[in-house]
Amino acid sequence: MNKFQYYGAMLLVTLCFSTGSWAEEESDDARINREKLENLMEEQEPEAYEVQRRVKPKLPENALLVYDPWEPMNRGIYNFNARFDRAIFLPTVRGYRAVTPDIVEQGVSNFFSNLGEVNNFVNNVLQLQLKSSAITLSRFVVNTTIGVAGLWDPAEKFGMHEQKEDFGQTLGYWGVGSGPYLVIPFLGPSSLRDATGVGVDYVVDYNVDLLDLKDDANKDGIRIGLTLLQAVDVRKNTAFRYYETGSPFEYELVRFAHRQLREIQIEK
Repeated sequence: MNKFQYYGAMLLVTLCFSTGSWAEEESDDARINREKLENLMEEQEPEAYEVQRRVKPKLPENALLVYDPWEPMNRGIYNFNARFDRAIFLPTVRGYRAVTPDIVEQGVSNFFSNLGEVNNFVNNVLQLQLKSSAITLSRFVVNTTIGVAGLWDPAEKFGMHEQKEDFGQTLGYWGVGSGPYLVIPFLGPSSLRDATGVGVDYVVDYNVDLLDLKDDANKDGIRIGLTLLQAVDVRKNTAFRYYETGSPFEYELVRFAHRQLREIQIEK
């Protein structure tokens, strides 16, 4: 609001109280002043094309402070991920959900979650989280035995909640900075530190090999099938949808939200 509009608004308020009601008959002076004010406000009113220039969408204050030196590449990968998600990933998820009973879907999620307890345990130990390490080990034993290879999750009902950790969080725990922001093909938002963590977690999973699939070429089909099924399960359990935030600054908002989430996960 410029100074003319400010003084005009003040004059309107003054006139309102001095006359008691706009419905009452105005004095000549009040009428003249009101007409002058209306003419002035009409002159100051912006043209239609000026609204877009004057009104700026709001972003979180620190959204642009995320270190993103590879932004052109990251934006390209982000757009690729969005197209892949809409054209292939989400239709596959919808088809999977359409043909799979809910109880089977939950069993699949529980199964892969139980396999993930190996990495949870390793990273809790590396972070010297002894209580969380004990809970994770107990969850794995209970769900693998009573839960029939992890298809059920009785440990949750016993009060042993998942202590989810990854090597990116472990690096952050020991003071390693996140480094540049990075969008990974298919996987989405990350950072140089967390991408390194993904690699280390994969190496741990590959070498522990709970399903004994690593050294048998005849089981390659099973390994690939399980990998694809796990990818579908992860996407099914992820609520985010590309370009449905309603913001023209989605890339910046996702980048900011991801960095904040990782900081919270490391600090907890």
